[in-house]
Amino acid sequence: MYNADPDFSLGAELITDTAEHTGRFKRIDFKESTQVNTATSNLTGNSIDSETFPAGFILYGVFTSITLSSGACVAYRV
Repeated sequence: MYNADPDFSLGAELITDTAEHTGRFKRIDFKESTQVNTATSNLTGNSIDSETFPAGFILYGVFTSITLSSGACVAYRV
């Protein structure tokens, strides 16, 4: 996989609340058990809305918004 920002110099956003966070994110690291309320992404197939991800799970894609119901994650910018 081609990584346009191999050293993550574009930064990241720590998300620990239930507000909508927008931008262009390429990777989401879940820091604790986390339920996604809504997310807009380029993922195909089933939606990740209302899904719960365990601590340590990493999700790759292009995300333009994410809103959590609970938990915490780090979203890395494209």
